[in-house]
Amino acid sequence: MVRTYRTSPRAPRVRQGGFVLIDTETDAVERVIAFQYNPDSLSRSLQARGSGEGGDRAEALRLTGPPTETISIEAELDATDQLEFPDDNPTAVEVALHAQIAALEAVLYPSSESVKDTHERAQQGELEIIPNKAPLVLFVWGQSRVVPVLISDMSLVEEGFDPELNPLRVRLSLNMTVMTTNDLAYDSRAAGIFRAYHKTRENLARRQPEGSINELGLEDLP
Repeated sequence: MVRTYRTSPRAPRVRQGGFVLIDTETDAVERVIAFQYNPDSLSRSLQARGSGEGGDRAEALRLTGPPTETISIEAELDATDQLEFPDDNPTAVEVALHAQIAALEAVLYPSSESVKDTHERAQQGELEIIPNKAPLVLFVWGQSRVVPVLISDMSLVEEGFDPELNPLRVRLSLNMTVMTTNDLAYDSRAAGIFRAYHKTRENLARRQPEGSINELGLEDLP
């Protein structure tokens, strides 16, 4: 794991990755969840969306939209550093890592109020009940990667417990899918954030120096 504090006043500050939750009705930031320690690695998978998937060879080179991108990370949480300074970290002293875990898990839960409201409306005989919208989740990994995501699954391994059985160490695995303009209303805030990410990738690609076929051992193409 990458510890994000500085060991020397002259050491460069390492940015923290994490999530930003945005209210889809008001566009207000509901919560920021920063990784305690940045993951050592981040796995990505991109699957092209093409119109030639049905066997139409005339359409083989046409792209119907951005690729389906999945991101996987493994992070670690550890209460040790916080417990060294109990006066500055009263929550960690009281519940260890439970609060950090709950903040992450809350992304996958509807609010308890919305569950209660849905139940009460069903009891009153409403035939069609539209669930409340979940907040927009942005995965932030530096300035060049801010993307709307759908967290598909989360697994946690708790290790070490205090006398009240609060977890002291946690290994966290997260899998998420990037939501693109194929998945979102084009004029929505989420789609706008994805379009900005798309343009950032294009701008980064332009910074890569041009190659030549000679570098590949060819004089000319066949």
